[in-house]
Amino acid sequence: MQLEKGKFYHLYNRTNNHELLFPLRENYRFVLQKFKTHLRPHLAVFAYCLMPTHFHFLVRVHTDNSLLISKQLAVLLRSYTRAINKRFSRHGNLFQQNTKAKYIDDESYLLTLMNYIHQNPVRAGLTRRLADWEYSSYRDYAGMRNGTLPEKTLMEHYFKSPEEF
Repeated sequence: MQLEKGKFYHLYNRTNNHELLFPLRENYRFVLQKFKTHLRPHLAVFAYCLMPTHFHFLVRVHTDNSLLISKQLAVLLRSYTRAINKRFSRHGNLFQQNTKAKYIDDESYLLTLMNYIHQNPVRAGLTRRLADWEYSSYRDYAGMRNGTLPEKTLMEHYFKSPEEF
């Protein structure tokens, strides 16, 4: 995964065979905390959504060390897979593939992508309202939570209210 400093990327991955990625509520929190600890020093997170079988992060790279970011992400996902395998007596890869990193070079697409990420739980039929899904950055933008993972300043520049995304 080649990432360049100052550029935006959509990071995403999904499970094999539509297996549950987050069988328990604590699993969602675990991944967010690990992401914050190991990747936030290198990435600014502008939007995220953890879904039962996949995840999305909209990020901007802070560092020139793309290899370090890739390694940190790989360590996080491998350690999470090991923990899930041990806890639920399963074997093998949890994830379908390596995490994808799609470069975002268009400002309008950046805003569309943020909307897409936040809309995931509604489109999947998991909830009727964006605000009801606990595992996305939407609640932070809507003022319902004061989370420390999303970097809200850039998106607040583009949007007047959370209803716009």
